[in-house]
Amino acid sequence: MKSNIFKKLYAPVDMTVGTPWKSILWFTLPMIIGNIAQQMYSTVDSIVVGRYIGDNALAAVGSSTPILNMLLVLFIGISAGANVMVSQYFGAKNRESLSYTIGNAITVTAVACLLLIAVAAPLIRPFLELLNTPDSIIDSCADYLMISLVGMAGMGYYNILSGILRGLGDSFSALVYLLVATVINIVLDIFFVASLNMGVGGVALATVIAQFISSILCVIKLSSMRENFDFGFKYMKPVGKFVKTIVRIGLPAGLTQAIFSSAMIVVQSLTNQFGEQFIAANVVVMRVDGFAMMPNFSFGTAMTTYAGQNVGAGKYDRVIKGAKQGALMAVMCSAFITLVILVLGKYIMSIFTETTALVELSYYIMTILAVGYIAVAITQSLSGVMRGAGDTMTPMWISLITTVVIRVPLAYGISYITRTAELPIGRFECIPVSLLCSWVMGSVITFVFYKIGKWKNKAIK
Repeated sequence: MKSNIFKKLYAPVDMTVGTPWKSILWFTLPMIIGNIAQQMYSTVDSIVVGRYIGDNALAAVGSSTPILNMLLVLFIGISAGANVMVSQYFGAKNRESLSYTIGNAITVTAVACLLLIAVAAPLIRPFLELLNTPDSIIDSCADYLMISLVGMAGMGYYNILSGILRGLGDSFSALVYLLVATVINIVLDIFFVASLNMGVGGVALATVIAQFISSILCVIKLSSMRENFDFGFKYMKPVGKFVKTIVRIGLPAGLTQAIFSSAMIVVQSLTNQFGEQFIAANVVVMRVDGFAMMPNFSFGTAMTTYAGQNVGAGKYDRVIKGAKQGALMAVMCSAFITLVILVLGKYIMSIFTETTALVELSYYIMTILAVGYIAVAITQSLSGVMRGAGDTMTPMWISLITTVVIRVPLAYGISYITRTAELPIGRFECIPVSLLCSWVMGSVITFVFYKIGKWKNKAIK
């Protein structure tokens, strides 16, 4: 009996049959747990840094995060393209195309790693200076980013390979490998920082090693799934049709993340002007934000796989039914998490720092953002449906509008109009208020475009 349960957990899930909400929930739960584990990477980093090194080091990790996210956009794009193709080909039972998609995704990732390291390494320090990074933390930021960049292959391959597993309906294997890597990361964090006094660089090194291990485990899993597709060097040879489709579908998703990361970097430049304490508070908020966003991103990814498999099978009525049920579950989860943040926020913030003023500031910022997580639940769920159907352009344009047209101008605008002799940069609330407004507008725009329904005509041929 137990062996049958574990076999089912590790097996690909066909989401074209059964009750939609049950399929979505069964697929989403391991991802929520996995996202908790993934968030533990950055959370443990912050706790170890804040407790063992200090608030300035915490600020250094926070200032590095938007740039690190920007470095990952190539892999996010490849992962998104591969995920959609894998789910649709799996739903259509097209073994050959599925095999070439997986092999070509692995090859494209290798090329992306080499290009990224060659281009980005010389630019890290100048970029940090351009962003007005305080002198007190710039060296730590540069160390953190350089080590992360050199180890980018591990991070990139985990994103790609776990995305392929999810496209096949297997979210449980990715969870197990991530849990293993999280434990390794925690142990190495404490060892490198507390025992060897390696500072912020030790935190980055621990994360890189852990993600390399998780990506290797994903490769081993894929090589054992011969009943669903063929896996070998033959399928890794670049084939124009598959490379172009991965790029065509994945590019908008990558650009979406690039737009978001660019906006974060531009806003980070404003954030840096408010000083180290506000930077550190934003680090704490981002760590809690990561947990608050987990159900939203998990349901969004689940809806991509669900929509992709059902579009591949030609079951559009089932896609629409599942979209309603998935969005409702995401909203309910986010509403619960928002309540927890409002009630227990100060206790949560105090995990990261013993500085009372920092705890109070972090909690205040979080109360501004709290209700926005419900809006993001709608955005992620319906965007996931559109991406799964092959329409990755619409979510990209929505992201462009909400970040470039709404968030960035609003942040700088509020900063400008609230300037006084006592507050020469303006009120720091410009940062969270602009983000909240962009989230709410994003949910409204996404809902409108989902109802228009052009995504129904974007299936891969």
